[in-house]
Amino acid sequence: MKLDPRATAVTNVRILDPEAETVSAPTTLRFNGDRIASVGAAPAPGEEVFDAEGRIAAPGLIDCHVHVLANSPDLGSLGDESPAYLTACAINTMQGALRRGFTALRDAGGADFGLARAADEGLFVSPRLFFGGKSLSQTGGHADMRGPGNALVDNHQCCPHIGLVCDGVDEVRRGARQQFRTGADHLKLMLSGGVASPTDRVDSTQFSDSEILAAVEEAEAANRYVLGHAYTARAINRGLRLGVRSIEHGNLLDEETVRLFLEHDAFLVPTLVTYQRLKADGARLGLPAASQAKVDDVLYAGLEALRLADRGGVNIAYGSDLLGEMWEYQSQEFEIRAQAQSAGAVLRGATTTAARLLQAEGDLGILAEGAYADLVLLNANPLEDVTVLARPEESIHSVFSRGALVED
Repeated sequence: MKLDPRATAVTNVRILDPEAETVSAPTTLRFNGDRIASVGAAPAPGEEVFDAEGRIAAPGLIDCHVHVLANSPDLGSLGDESPAYLTACAINTMQGALRRGFTALRDAGGADFGLARAADEGLFVSPRLFFGGKSLSQTGGHADMRGPGNALVDNHQCCPHIGLVCDGVDEVRRGARQQFRTGADHLKLMLSGGVASPTDRVDSTQFSDSEILAAVEEAEAANRYVLGHAYTARAINRGLRLGVRSIEHGNLLDEETVRLFLEHDAFLVPTLVTYQRLKADGARLGLPAASQAKVDDVLYAGLEALRLADRGGVNIAYGSDLLGEMWEYQSQEFEIRAQAQSAGAVLRGATTTAARLLQAEGDLGILAEGAYADLVLLNANPLEDVTVLARPEESIHSVFSRGALVED
């Protein structure tokens, strides 16, 4: 995969606006480096152009919940892998996402400053990567991947575990400051149990109020924010009241949760496709038996939770949370969400709403002067049928990243 920067203008292109839910008449997009220089101005004499032939340009898609280093659903095994090997796997994973039109990814645990720097410097072709470093977990929490008989934990920054085990306010502060010291864009807390961890219940709550508040305070001090892994209403509502800005998964939320999302202008990031794939492929791909038994606890409630949040006007961003070989189904989340949301709402979740969550308004999620030149040329109009995005091999004609055509 490489970038071809020769064309600095895309002509005869119709621009999709996710907020207005409109598609423009044919026009011209001109680039200046990795930014959009103008919309509508004619190309300069002799300027290299790419003729879109009337196709629709959508803003580059954003996936707000990924784990690019997780090459297996057996997350406990990642700490035994070579960081160099997992980095190579991550490059393949990120480039696969770019082929599917995802020009920005928010990693929700595992990716570090080195991988983000390499992507930003163009050492390999990839989406933009927003990283959080290691997730913070209490002992026995969702990112504590030790089995019940293993007393050893390796919290070294370069060990490729997805989490850092912290107990008590001082350790949580230290863990948060360590991630922000490396330049992390956000901080993830495990607020409840989960599927892929061996020793916690999905319906458990994790961390004390004072520990959560400490993490939120550190994030605010760094002008960053906290995202919280949570399934049950009890865990979600507690996190929202304490200042967590983004709730990941949220399959078992309730009416009170919706009220709290609105009160705090917080974001929900459902990840429905991952439960379908864990159910179908988890055992074959190494998901431990204890985790397989927990999939049903969250699988069937997720779609109704999405409907409830959508009806209530919650900020909902796109997430997939796929692991290992399951990444090929990243775009299937569009098809699932179409069962509960309008086409425009689904699109905003992967563009404008996602950009607000990433604190990248005006840069990502739109095609306008001054925004990043990340776009997807489509053969079909997703405002008429958003499920076309679930079939990227048919619907995507070309992808532009950082103002250059992606060539595979």
